[in-house]
Amino acid sequence: MSAVCFYCFECIVLIIRYLLCMFDQNIDKSVLPASSLDHRTGFMPNCSDTAMISSSVLLDGGDEVECSILRFPDLDLKDPLPLTAKSNLKAESDTSVRKKYAFAKKKAFALFVKAKEVHVTASCPPAMCRAGLGWKCCRQTFNDLTGIHIHVATQHSSDIRQQTGVILKQLAAEASTSSNPASADEADRLSGPTCNSQELSDRLPDTSHISFDELTSGVGEVLLYYCYREVKDPVRLCAWQRSLCQHLHLTGKVRIASEGINGTVGGSKVATSLYIEAMLSHPLFKTILCREDFKSSAGGAHCFPDLRVGVFEEIVPMGINPNKVSYKETGIHLSPEEFHKEVEKYLSQAPQAQSDTILLDCRNFYESKIGHFQGCLAPDIRKFSYFPSYVDDNLELFKNKRVLMYCTGGIRCERGSAYLRTKAACREVYQLKGGIHKYLEEFPDGFYRGKLFVFDQRYTISANEDVIAECRYCRTLWDQYKLCSSLHCRQLVLTCPSCRAKGLTACCPVCQEKGLKLASNPSGRMVKEECDCTDRRQRVPVKHICSVSVPAREQEGKHAPATFTADGNCREAHLWGAPAPRTMGSMEECTQAGV
Repeated sequence: MSAVCFYCFECIVLIIRYLLCMFDQNIDKSVLPASSLDHRTGFMPNCSDTAMISSSVLLDGGDEVECSILRFPDLDLKDPLPLTAKSNLKAESDTSVRKKYAFAKKKAFALFVKAKEVHVTASCPPAMCRAGLGWKCCRQTFNDLTGIHIHVATQHSSDIRQQTGVILKQLAAEASTSSNPASADEADRLSGPTCNSQELSDRLPDTSHISFDELTSGVGEVLLYYCYREVKDPVRLCAWQRSLCQHLHLTGKVRIASEGINGTVGGSKVATSLYIEAMLSHPLFKTILCREDFKSSAGGAHCFPDLRVGVFEEIVPMGINPNKVSYKETGIHLSPEEFHKEVEKYLSQAPQAQSDTILLDCRNFYESKIGHFQGCLAPDIRKFSYFPSYVDDNLELFKNKRVLMYCTGGIRCERGSAYLRTKAACREVYQLKGGIHKYLEEFPDGFYRGKLFVFDQRYTISANEDVIAECRYCRTLWDQYKLCSSLHCRQLVLTCPSCRAKGLTACCPVCQEKGLKLASNPSGRMVKEECDCTDRRQRVPVKHICSVSVPAREQEGKHAPATFTADGNCREAHLWGAPAPRTMGSMEECTQAGV
């Protein structure tokens, strides 16, 4: 056979394989980036090896939502290879690794784009919208694939890299399973998700008796929950969660890992009630989760810009492999009532600097700034992933102490207390079960003062009328966060209406000036970056509880220990309605201020 005939035959085979793949697997090519297609033929390369199953679930009213799941039965990853430029493996192996990495990256991109799909209004031109669908991300709406692809590529590269790593690990795990001499059926069942419309619809709540308006409108709420338990197939659980949330028209964020699930979703009370019932009846959670594990607050689907469901290494990002620091080694859980009594006992001791107990806030500085337990020690950290370094650098502070830990909903304390226990420095470690959320339900006028920070577009929820934070510029009492007005910045800023009216809307003067320059001379493409004031912030401050005390509080007459950071600055402790932690300057300035 001539070379021409051979190539023609090969093309025909590829076309047939592609058509069969499209027919049997119902691949939705439109959710893939253009780079995932062969530039010569316009087809997906190696379709038989890289099938993307797209199953559809018909919702009430005829709406169709697709569930894009990855399956990799034929990839050869029996010998996992490091993706390093200096690898001394054979050229064939290097090529194989590059192909597998490129494959995983493309699928991560496709799944990210798929998660941003929303139904668009009828006014959208048919030529611009694909079957009534659009994409919503970062408070922007995109009506064509090109726009959402450019946005994801420029603004979410770190998310794609993270998801790519997860997919590669799943590929390796599937390959090791396939190498087991177990039966082919059992290996296929364990190796990856085989999501189909029938399986998904069987696990979705029946909404045929509920109108669309009931499901999407009316009084709404936001749910916050987590559950630690072993999940053998996170991708399958991710597919079900995405379908469930889309089915109930919920927005929010759900993180899934081999160690469990962590979610916050918003919607109508009808929808959130159905969501809870679905979670409680799921085989993975029905013996562990209970209705009390779901914290609720006033809100709705409008509290989140979109729906994000993904698979990660950790359900709360502490930056340490869950196999090294496990939730199974957590501290002792205290009910809100028990925790309240412990805090009351702690605050009755004077001075607290000499107490054998530390009341530790596990949250970030911008959270504790607007609300905290009186008398707490609040680390000046920006991310929870800095918490382990904070503990390491301040280990002497916890030596032979009883530690009472708390956070928003309890999940950070699970890993945080486990890490603290691995250091074998504390005498005892306790944590608030259900977090501040549950505490405020029982003790709205208890020892927690100020607002509770939440990670959605509300920013705060309130249980009491206390305002303990202040405006960034004029120091007026103010605790309502806004995003920095400079588009390149990531920071939240406390600036009162009076200062905002004067144009003081950025997180710091440097950022304010940079924002004005960018506004007057826009360069087109905007890339987010860390603010200069963040760069100057000490990543992990070293705390020293010293014997200096604050004058007696009017409310209870207690003395508050001052906390000095490594650079000699004084940070006022939070006791009995004291203001939020703030840097007051040098030790001399602190003395002049009465500290």
